[in-house]
Amino acid sequence: MPVSISQFQDLIRRTFGAKDSRRGIDGTFLWFVEEVGELAAALRGGSKAEQSEEFADVLAWLATLANSAGVDLEAAIERKYAEGCPTCHETPCRCDPTVKP
Repeated sequence: MPVSISQFQDLIRRTFGAKDSRRGIDGTFLWFVEEVGELAAALRGGSKAEQSEEFADVLAWLATLANSAGVDLEAAIERKYAEGCPTCHETPCRCDPTVKP
């Protein structure tokens, strides 16, 4: 069954919220960065299953970080990307590909 970003963020809050609040935002950010590193390693040489697990872990830690910071990820995504590219407002993006939007 598909899960929305808000539902996933709430699931992470309900599952890990107490532990996350004790760890704090700084500790949570360090765990998030570690997971991004594991994803990078999986993308360089892991199987599709390993890559899939690492993507899920990065998303979970991003939701944890957003919860710690009091940010609603779904609302943030909607505000920033509802009109496509946040710079040129086109879909697909028509910005110079060498410039970060």
